[in-house]
Amino acid sequence: MASIVNIGRRIELVPIDPHFNDITIALYRQQQEERAVFRVHTYSRIEGAATRIEDVVQSMKILGGMQERPDGLLYFPCGERHEAACRRVFLEACKLEPNTPVEPRPLHTLDKKSKLTITVDSMGNGTYRVKSNGEGRPAERRVSAIAGGLIKLGEMEASEENDTVAFACGQSHDELVGLLLVRAPNVRVILRQEEAGASRGVLSAPSQQT
Repeated sequence: MASIVNIGRRIELVPIDPHFNDITIALYRQQQEERAVFRVHTYSRIEGAATRIEDVVQSMKILGGMQERPDGLLYFPCGERHEAACRRVFLEACKLEPNTPVEPRPLHTLDKKSKLTITVDSMGNGTYRVKSNGEGRPAERRVSAIAGGLIKLGEMEASEENDTVAFACGQSHDELVGLLLVRAPNVRVILRQEEAGASRGVLSAPSQQT
């Protein structure tokens, strides 16, 4: 008799993985007593699917600064869920081809819109300050916009200063910030794309996957 295992609530979905036989991969969240934990899962039983899932897990650990339990569940060292940020880590990890070298993203990026170099400095206690190599009101407005992008993508908290954001957990997450910084300048486009993808995504039952 088959047993039913509660793998948690699905929070993100890649309907078609272009890097491995178009399988469907999903991210699930479970809330346990000590912390929120996440599971990367596919119903596909084709050969190599488990290895592909492990590739995504290992990439998430590097890109998001996450840790892995012996049972394969992922979590943030602070114990908080940081769900929006974790979803982004999952999506970015799934974009990588198998066997691709993975490194944490740096805390700086080139903003194509303003041509400015945007840098994020860790101030401690989960607080980060956004700055640029430009001067004047246009540069200030762009810094403020990118700080707002970090807030939306990572569910971070705003401060009285338009260039400063923080994680509510009070702990630093440099890897997360580096990953989110790449997308923060175009946050509206990213969110629209994710909404469109979510409306199309369906996690097929095991019998319907190859």
